[in-house]
Amino acid sequence: MAKKPNLLFFGIDSLRRDHMSLYGYNRLTTPNIDKYLKKGTVYNNCFSPHIPTTPGYANMLTGFDCFGTDIVALRHKGDIAPGVKTLAEILSSHGYTTTNIGFKNVSGRGFDNYIQYSGWSIEEHDKRAHKAESMNAVAIPELERLAAQDKPFFLFLRHMDPHSPYLPPGPWERMFYQGNEFDPNNRSMEPVMAFKPFCDYFAEWIPEGCTDKDYVIAQYDAAIAYMDTCIQSILQKLYDLGLENETLVVFTSDHGETLYDHDCYFDHHSLYDPTLVVPLAFRFPGRVPEGVRVDDTCRLYDVTPTVLDILGIETRINFDGRSVFPLAFGQPIPKLDEFYITECTWMRKHGWRTPKWKYIQALEPDFHFKPEVELYDLENDPMELWNIAKDRPDIVMMLDKKMSEFIRKREKEVGRTNPIYTNLTWHGLDLNRGFISSEEAYNSMHIASAKTAAKLQQK
Repeated sequence: MAKKPNLLFFGIDSLRRDHMSLYGYNRLTTPNIDKYLKKGTVYNNCFSPHIPTTPGYANMLTGFDCFGTDIVALRHKGDIAPGVKTLAEILSSHGYTTTNIGFKNVSGRGFDNYIQYSGWSIEEHDKRAHKAESMNAVAIPELERLAAQDKPFFLFLRHMDPHSPYLPPGPWERMFYQGNEFDPNNRSMEPVMAFKPFCDYFAEWIPEGCTDKDYVIAQYDAAIAYMDTCIQSILQKLYDLGLENETLVVFTSDHGETLYDHDCYFDHHSLYDPTLVVPLAFRFPGRVPEGVRVDDTCRLYDVTPTVLDILGIETRINFDGRSVFPLAFGQPIPKLDEFYITECTWMRKHGWRTPKWKYIQALEPDFHFKPEVELYDLENDPMELWNIAKDRPDIVMMLDKKMSEFIRKREKEVGRTNPIYTNLTWHGLDLNRGFISSEEAYNSMHIASAKTAAKLQQK
């Protein structure tokens, strides 16, 4: 019997789709990935419906939505819902050796090997973060080890470069910025550094006296470009080992990133599209069509069924997601353009997204002092700048009804209450209740340092 294909999976944290040149961004941030995926299939409209990291990876690595996994919050307590198998567990049962680099979290359960790398540290010699080089230092030897085995392998890589702190090393540091980040006439960073919950964290890695938000955005873009260069080394190693034609390579992300959008500075919370849209692409010579772009909507919980479909592995699992692989061949599948969205990072919200409308409902006051109900016309206001909830109560009512009916349906199917309702300690403060005011949220939530941020990822 022929050996099963290998799986090399890039699950890149905080990678915003519209900041990749792969998707038309005006900065050349991903030239190596762009070139590589010319011989693959790229999905243009993939969404991460459940923000942030923990539910995002849970969706990605199980094929189930937040009702199926029972995971909706960053600080999730307990395990994945009973009976749910992760992609690693499924592949292990089919004879795969599995390794996870950089993500030992409940959402990444079931790997044979876990390897950590320095994904957050700031080097003393240059005050920059060499995240992708640190990844390569452990990923390439592990790829060599796996290649030497007789068994197929699943290697999952969680690159942290697009995740704050954005500190790419030189020469990438100034790759996309030629201005003066200390211009006294630029005041765009004032609201950022005045934001009490994050100001201490920002001060740890944003240069003291920085006045220009565009400098920080350029650092985010440069971190992607730096990572792209380092990823090329991994792809080259795959080729050198003679495994390119035996390996499915996947690129995606757990969520996007807010940079200066909607006053949600340099993080990945909120239910606006900068956090919801993510890249998704596959390459496997001879199996995945080359040079194909797919416009149909898909979601992160479609990834596992699609991966299994491409690998030719059958299961009896009734996933919440579905394989979108047929779309690569121009074969239509039922459109699922409307879907439920949740946020449980620094605020607790949910909503409903259609191709035209975005409805957001706050389940408790948030620390950005946003209104309880938001409605955006995505066709006429794709940047989500104009909240028209008060002007269109009819649309609010219609979307709320759709959302409520969907919630009731899914609760009945899984036999559990919607986890967005039950995660009352999502903020980590053990209040056993939601915030009673935005002022309470603002004064309670605080990231003190990069070390604090890193610890949150291990919950």
